[in-house]
Amino acid sequence: MTPILVSLFGIKMAVAVGTDLLYAAMTKANGVLVHRHQGTVEWKVVRRLSMGSVPASILTIVVLRYVKDMGIDYNSYLTLTLGVMLILTSIVLLFRNFLIKERKHMSTEESEVGGFERRHAGPLTVMMGISLGVLVTMSSVGAGAFGAAVLMVLYPRMPMIRIIGTDLAHAVPLTLIAGLGHMLHMGSIDLANLQIGNVDLRLLSGLMAGSLPAIWLGTKLANRLPDNLIRPVMALILLSLGLKYTFF
Repeated sequence: MTPILVSLFGIKMAVAVGTDLLYAAMTKANGVLVHRHQGTVEWKVVRRLSMGSVPASILTIVVLRYVKDMGIDYNSYLTLTLGVMLILTSIVLLFRNFLIKERKHMSTEESEVGGFERRHAGPLTVMMGISLGVLVTMSSVGAGAFGAAVLMVLYPRMPMIRIIGTDLAHAVPLTLIAGLGHMLHMGSIDLANLQIGNVDLRLLSGLMAGSLPAIWLGTKLANRLPDNLIRPVMALILLSLGLKYTFF
């Protein structure tokens, strides 16, 4: 969403990131309710991730505000982080089948890597939460496919449906807190244009209104289009955008 807002609609990077964070929190919340009802959320893992990601997100907002108050244009840092996260997400999509294959090996008792992760799952999860907190707050990217890939590696014995539910359950508070941080601490209030900080309320309402029919249409199309076609195309699009924002 963020690269679309920036590239196609000319939205300022900071506003695109802040608005997309709140948009993500709202759209993912319904999915969390479904997974909670199905019992497919590992709440202990969500707490571990949040112990790292939430404080890291708040600290990132504080640092960005300090940089802004110094008169430094922090949009370049947001752009670089967005580019890196798009590249990492595209790699995850391209090598998803490889990750699934490797996690089967890591789930066995013979895997030294898997054994190390099982012994140190708690601290490793908190550390990855810290990384996600910083990167998601600065780019609005990473709470989805990248976060799921992290869980696939750290918890190779966790069923995929629980990885998806757990990733969603962690993404909602992270994107909500990061979005509120961009909204309340990263700029002035412009009621005439319905903009508070880095969040454009008019744009946010438009995204929410458009997403309702789009989710229905996307679900219908996804059942008819082959995954081995959609995933590489999406990965290449994200990779090209990531290279653009990182190097050009």
